Amino acid sequence: MDKKDLLERVKADGVKFISLQFSDVTGAVKSVDIPPSQLADALDAGVWFDGSSVEGFARVQESDMRLVLDPDTYAILPWSPEERKRARIFCDIYRPNGEPFAGDPRGVLRRMLEKVEARGWVFNIGPEPEFFIFKRNNGAGSIHPVPNDVGGYFDFSEGDEAVAVRTRVMEALEQMGLSVEAGHHEVARGQHEIDFRFDHALRTADNVLTLKYTVKAIAAQHGLVASFMPKPIFGVNGSGMHCHQSLFDVKGNNLFFDDTDEYKLSKLAYGFIAGQLKHARALSAIVAPTVNSYKRLVPGYEAPVYVGWAQINRSALIRIPRHTPGKDKAVRAELRFPDPSANPYLAFAAMLAAGLDGIDNDLPCPPPLNNVNIWHLTAEERAAQNIEELPGSLADALRVLEGDDVLRAALGEEMYAAFVRAKWAEVEAYRTHVMDWEIERYLETA
Repeated sequence: MDKKDLLERVKADGVKFISLQFSDVTGAVKSVDIPPSQLADALDAGVWFDGSSVEGFARVQESDMRLVLDPDTYAILPWSPEERKRARIFCDIYRPNGEPFAGDPRGVLRRMLEKVEARGWVFNIGPEPEFFIFKRNNGAGSIHPVPNDVGGYFDFSEGDEAVAVRTRVMEALEQMGLSVEAGHHEVARGQHEIDFRFDHALRTADNVLTLKYTVKAIAAQHGLVASFMPKPIFGVNGSGMHCHQSLFDVKGNNLFFDDTDEYKLSKLAYGFIAGQLKHARALSAIVAPTVNSYKRLVPGYEAPVYVGWAQINRSALIRIPRHTPGKDKAVRAELRFPDPSANPYLAFAAMLAAGLDGIDNDLPCPPPLNNVNIWHLTAEERAAQNIEELPGSLADALRVLEGDDVLRAALGEEMYAAFVRAKWAEVEAYRTHVMDWEIERYLETA
């Protein structure tokens, strides 16, 4: 969409405010609002802001940052009231000298995608973000971590308020240009999933952020709280974000497909899988980036913790969905350990870098773990099959990431430094905070 088309569309839509959006290093959405009267200048010259107050951005002496608008990401926020109708546009971030800001998560992914596009390839991702919907405590503003329904996997309840929220979210996402494929209740009470069609990785990352704040905004309108926390409730399934990945050529051919292979996978696909398995332990710091992520990544709750791939084994880290004849474009590799607390720009960039390392270095792909429930294997049996385990904590994952030159290069040293600084601060805050569990266990017994 060019400048003239965008200005005409904003006027026709009756937009009163435009939110210029970007994300910090943790994936939190940041926004600068402008009225439509300032849009033309913003498209020409960008919008300046102070980056020193944004997590992972610049030091005070290097605080000036410029937002450069991406007109193709224009969308109305359907839940905004008519008299204050709001639209959003995603932005890239630049330094005063005109260079892209190395600490911009969207820019990190854009640079990684340029590398595959130079080969004539397109990296597609179809994510499956899960979330919980909770009640508030008597309108007091605090969150009561009890689900707002009693449903189970794929359950249907016409009068369920959470179903109404999910349906309204799906409608809003469609209005914003996302191609929603399905929405359904997940395994745990109060847990839901909304899937949208695979797309170019940059657009998909934008869509993940859009989904998250759309779910939260519409839940709030119903007096509820939506949470993408990986493990909000002890003893039940956590929320993941399985990512279906594939590489296409510019003509639309799926480069992961080979009809002569038993699993319909090409040599390139096997290399991609091998690369992600090689880097899985370091990758976990980026795709499962909170201390709470490792409350989800434990055996017994459908979350994969062992490094391996399979077609029919959901305990594997990477699953290859069965091929349907005539659906060659659907052949893909499903990475199952990311969760929705991840910054999607950094997660997708790191996932791609890991896969490309496997392709470029012709890494051998280990045999599949079909018909093996890895969770039931002993440590000795896993060791005999060279099955590694993901790190057990964010701190362990960060230590592994420190030694992974491929993933560090994908982030860039500036982004890597900002990311680990924020994450080690989170680890330290968690380490020193006294939890309710500790009070209950030790206060009277110690």
